[in-house]
Amino acid sequence: MTLSSIKTFTLELDGAADAAFTGGEVVSGQVVLELRRDTRVHSMKVQGRGVATAHWLENRGMNSVYNDYTSRITYFRKRQHLIRDNGEMTILPAGRHEFPFSFQLPEETLVTSFEGKHGSIRYWVKVKLHRPWATVKKIKKEFTVIEPIDINTPALLAPQAGTKDKMARAWYRNFGQVSVTAKIDRKGYTPGEVIPVFAEFDNSTSRSVVPKAYITQTQTFIARGTMKQKRSVVGTLCGDIVGARSRETWHGRAIKIPPVGPSILQCRIIKVEYMLKVCVDVPGTSKLCLELPLVIGTIPLHPFGSRTSSVSSQYSVNLEWLRMAIPEQPERKCHSVLHDRLGEVSI
Repeated sequence: MTLSSIKTFTLELDGAADAAFTGGEVVSGQVVLELRRDTRVHSMKVQGRGVATAHWLENRGMNSVYNDYTSRITYFRKRQHLIRDNGEMTILPAGRHEFPFSFQLPEETLVTSFEGKHGSIRYWVKVKLHRPWATVKKIKKEFTVIEPIDINTPALLAPQAGTKDKMARAWYRNFGQVSVTAKIDRKGYTPGEVIPVFAEFDNSTSRSVVPKAYITQTQTFIARGTMKQKRSVVGTLCGDIVGARSRETWHGRAIKIPPVGPSILQCRIIKVEYMLKVCVDVPGTSKLCLELPLVIGTIPLHPFGSRTSSVSSQYSVNLEWLRMAIPEQPERKCHSVLHDRLGEVSI
């Protein structure tokens, strides 16, 4: 059996393996081709692309007919010829060949890389090698793009606060009211930060309740005018029992932001949004939840050094969020605590 003339065919990107890019930066690297013998080549080209895709199937009716919901946005498309097809063969001698390439990402803001259940935002470099009488050889390597979100802006430094109440009911009778008032210092945070939650829980019912707080992530996918959402709880804080007709105050109870991805707010077909929910289970009715919006940014509060420094240098340490599996229902922990502490108590 004749060995292929190609010994190795690799694509290498310059910089650290966990480097992240932003709009306007240059992506560079080289294609390395090692040949066992002289080889004829038609062409070799490198492509850079960035694409957001939302996709899911839905079953309509009893006939197992599925509707396909797909939408796509291309953020950039670049092509560079490393060996141009001029109508004549190019003969590469045996040995090692390196073909450097570089292209600049668009100056406008690019949306952050993302992997979700019903869609993705991906950036990659692909190389295609065309030879006579041979299948096309392809290599593809993805890279990460981060949309800079600086939380040192007035809108993201603004405090968030609210009040909400609900009546406890059983068999059409009212048994008092539960109210929640909560405040956080600002709207913008970065992964790893702790959010001090200031809250007051006023329980006017005859049953004890347990307050809790959640950080939730909502992924929204849009295709053909239809929306699909996936919600996850990414952080949980369980409070102490608030007895019947009593009040409990949180003086900055801490809830930590895990290594989640930043908010995605500028893409038309994929959004990633966060919320802090301060909640109480109200006897006889649905949960009382006060929602305070959050934005998870990439540039931390009062960062050291220049704010114009590379996004990758400020955020690359947290890139594990890109493919991190988020638990679907960590709320169960608080529910089990509530049950264990209170047991079955009637109003």
